[in-house]
Amino acid sequence: MNPRILVVEDDDALGTLIRYNLEREGYAVAVATDGEEALIQAEEQLPDLVILDWMLPRVSGIEVCRRLRQKPLSRNVPIIMLTARGEESDRIRGLDTGADDYVVKPFAVSELSARIRAVLRRLRPGLAEDVVARGALTLDRSAHRVSRDGEEIHLGPTEFRMLDFFMQNPGRVFSREQLLDSVWGSDVYVEARTVDVHIGRLRKALAKGKPGFNPIRTVRSAGYALEVDRRIVGAD
Repeated sequence: MNPRILVVEDDDALGTLIRYNLEREGYAVAVATDGEEALIQAEEQLPDLVILDWMLPRVSGIEVCRRLRQKPLSRNVPIIMLTARGEESDRIRGLDTGADDYVVKPFAVSELSARIRAVLRRLRPGLAEDVVARGALTLDRSAHRVSRDGEEIHLGPTEFRMLDFFMQNPGRVFSREQLLDSVWGSDVYVEARTVDVHIGRLRKALAKGKPGFNPIRTVRSAGYALEVDRRIVGAD
């Protein structure tokens, strides 16, 4: 599952250029042209990283950054501020507001790409690596394989994407609607109860040969979360 990047830029030509280059590198890219649209998009489908212009219509980039940091779901989403404001005081203000990096215009696209990779490696290592390990589970994106304590586990495509998403965000609770958007995509209609079916399949596959292994926690009235090394109490 490719990392999703939300590009917030009111210059259409620049936004298109950034999107084109990032998609060539394998990222899934969405573009918002004002601060209000950016906040709506981030709420509808949580991005893995935000590239945020400072000077925006409706809601400024600095205010978008502040609001994203105030919300529990988007609090830890990496943000790279992209702006023509290069004074030291502006950099300090942007970083103090919650930005993780600061790129000054004009800039080379190759530099922006390198900054993105660096931020993902530092803050979201699960998105920058082909192999992700969480407790007993190891997921290899390039080989499309999952193992538990070294023993290979066979998953269907949807269960693989679901586990990949959970392993990127261990411990975080996601509602059925959030899982639908993140695993199936916001443009695909799937009933919410379908999530429960695939959660059941994922649990069954992960526990095959080891019945007490159940890392997927159900949070009543909230959703599901991945708890590393969680076991079913009383199971053999």
